[in-house]
Amino acid sequence: MEDIEVELAAHPHDAYFKDVFSDPVRAAVLFQEHLPAPVVERMDWTSLQLMPGSFVKQSLQQAHSDLLFSIQAAEGRSCRLYLLFEHQTTVDEMMPLRLLGYILEILFTHAEAHGRPLPPVVPLVLHQGPDRWVVSPCFEDLFALPASLAEALMPYLPKFRHALLDLSQFDPQQDAADEQMRVVLQLMKMARLKRLAEFFVWMLDQASLPDELLRKSLLYALHTDTILDVEQIAHTLEHNPKLKEEIMSTAAVLIARGKAEGEAKGKAEGEARGVVIGRLTFLQEMMHLPVSSGEELSGLELAELEGRFRDLQGRYEAQFKRA
Repeated sequence: MEDIEVELAAHPHDAYFKDVFSDPVRAAVLFQEHLPAPVVERMDWTSLQLMPGSFVKQSLQQAHSDLLFSIQAAEGRSCRLYLLFEHQTTVDEMMPLRLLGYILEILFTHAEAHGRPLPPVVPLVLHQGPDRWVVSPCFEDLFALPASLAEALMPYLPKFRHALLDLSQFDPQQDAADEQMRVVLQLMKMARLKRLAEFFVWMLDQASLPDELLRKSLLYALHTDTILDVEQIAHTLEHNPKLKEEIMSTAAVLIARGKAEGEAKGKAEGEARGVVIGRLTFLQEMMHLPVSSGEELSGLELAELEGRFRDLQGRYEAQFKRA
């Protein structure tokens, strides 16, 4: 099984985000469509490169994922574009503060390796939560200073804002010019809302994805909603044979894999049960106790068998020590 398939099974939202947007070509499309025009116009998009590493703390990785890119800007300056994927179910009211921490780590890392000048960091938050993003993107708004204090104190406070793509408000016809990006972002939106049946009906009228991206997108969809009615969806896709074939094939692969994993687990558990039963009945014979019948032991779970063995082993050891 490919690594991406393992990751999609375990952490579908995070894995799909990283796989799709680690590609600088796709990331460039996202940035170009959702950063302010003055920023977009001053960047050399052919120079965009993914940088290694993550700045999200391990304790926050269930809610946030990130990708950092380097890019050349006007006047030969190097910049950083920081894409933060926010995929928790509630809006993070402290997002500007968290972003400040991530940006500082990016700058400290650069300073230690290269010194000055520091590269400007432009953050874009991709919000996948079900609720509308209502927090100000401006860091200074976290202080909620009255006007009488703001004028005096603002020069001494960090000042920045982040760009935002709020998928809960995403309109595929208005907010994405690129056809593939339109499908990817709409999928991420509908996957969070558990409305994937609607997504596949909508997708019938959209441009098709490249084969590899389509396969990963279908895997993502099926892993985010395990009770999805694949047969019903296939029925709605009669007019798109390729899409119908792909989703049925992907679902069949997942079903076959789940069956194989289940059989392997059952075989392993059966072997473990045999070992424990053998040890248990051997101890019973050694202690001149009635040996449990196979019928009696077959009705017990593995954990119960192990518990009986441990109890009997404890009695045997205590008896041996007394002797």
